[in-house]
Amino acid sequence: MTTRARRSKVEVAIGVLGTVLTSVALVAAGVRFGDKSMFATLPTVGVFFVAIVIGEIFRLTLPGSRRTAPLATAAALAFAMTVDSAQGVSADFRGPLVIAVTAVAMAVGTIPNLIRRKRVHVPDLANRLIGITVAALLFREVPVWEGRTILELHAPWPAYVLALVMLLTSAIALIVELFLMAWLRAARSHAPLLRTIEDEFRAALALSAALGSTGALVALAERPLGLVAIPLFLFPLFLTQFAVRRQSAIRRTYRQTIRTLSRLTELGGYTEVGHASRVAALSMAMGHELGMSERDMVDLEYAALLHDIGQVSLTEPIPGGATVLAAPADQRRIAHDGAEIVRQTGVLENVAVILEAQTTPFRQVREFGEVLPLSSRVIKVCNAYDDLAGGSRNSAKRDAAVERIHLGLGYEYDPRVVEALVRALARSE
Repeated sequence: MTTRARRSKVEVAIGVLGTVLTSVALVAAGVRFGDKSMFATLPTVGVFFVAIVIGEIFRLTLPGSRRTAPLATAAALAFAMTVDSAQGVSADFRGPLVIAVTAVAMAVGTIPNLIRRKRVHVPDLANRLIGITVAALLFREVPVWEGRTILELHAPWPAYVLALVMLLTSAIALIVELFLMAWLRAARSHAPLLRTIEDEFRAALALSAALGSTGALVALAERPLGLVAIPLFLFPLFLTQFAVRRQSAIRRTYRQTIRTLSRLTELGGYTEVGHASRVAALSMAMGHELGMSERDMVDLEYAALLHDIGQVSLTEPIPGGATVLAAPADQRRIAHDGAEIVRQTGVLENVAVILEAQTTPFRQVREFGEVLPLSSRVIKVCNAYDDLAGGSRNSAKRDAAVERIHLGLGYEYDPRVVEALVRALARSE
């Protein structure tokens, strides 16, 4: 199954589930809207609606292209677990109303982003809606004791018990969301699901804990403070988003700087145009195939972009920049000089280690037990392939490059990495 087919099936499945949930919730909420008791809760519903809309407008893109809306998620979680409405009116509305209002608010919040021509990913929206649905159903619909829900049982509970129940409800909902997000990311990148789940939890656990705590805090604080608790306790999260947004911008600038630096060899005539970018793209595809962690993938991308930077120390360029055809001593010198250049930054030591080992034959591992980073083995294979095939789409030339690499299997190149190359090339066709 190709990556595109796998991705479309997963994304369609989550998108359809989100659409079905929205439709059912709208119908169920509409049936109960004629109940006069519902009008007493309209101020609460309205404030939460506005909070979710604002949260969707100010979405974030976190490292790893993770698109999220922390403010909207926290507000929706609080909405799902609120127990008292304005002026002490009991917030006894049912789960479908929470789901329907959240879905409509998320849709309204995407309109400004569409106007600004920002890309909106429906599966990501559906994924977050599913998480909120879990929270709403667990808190307001699922019987937990003698046929009664948490909403119906909470009245005699001490505040700390209710707080713990809210935190547990939020945790379950956010875990479901993280699992679905990992499923989406695994399908998009063709990475192993278990590895992607691990990366997703490592990257989003702190933020998820903050969102769950904020949602529970807002829901609890609404009882003594009323509706003012909603903006009051969501505002710090709103301010935090600006700091996170700035940090993400710095990371993007940092990555772009490395990409610009990688073009130094192209501009100097040492390598072919696009060589570094092609090696980096192929290395990332192979890294996913090999189940590398997200942290290792960042180092792999940086090292792949800078793998030829040592060529700037040459007095005369290698014909075509093809280091695979250079003498072993010249290859080691280029790798060493590149590593030393990278070390001057003072922040890319892992990348420097990868670069220094990129020319080491795999037999050093097999025969002498030498520790050779997997990223170095990946770059060695990717660089050899691009040196031999370049950016050609000619199948004969590409097959010839792979065949040439197979001649060095087990001696120069790691067989497992070469297998990943073959799979990555097959998916790109």
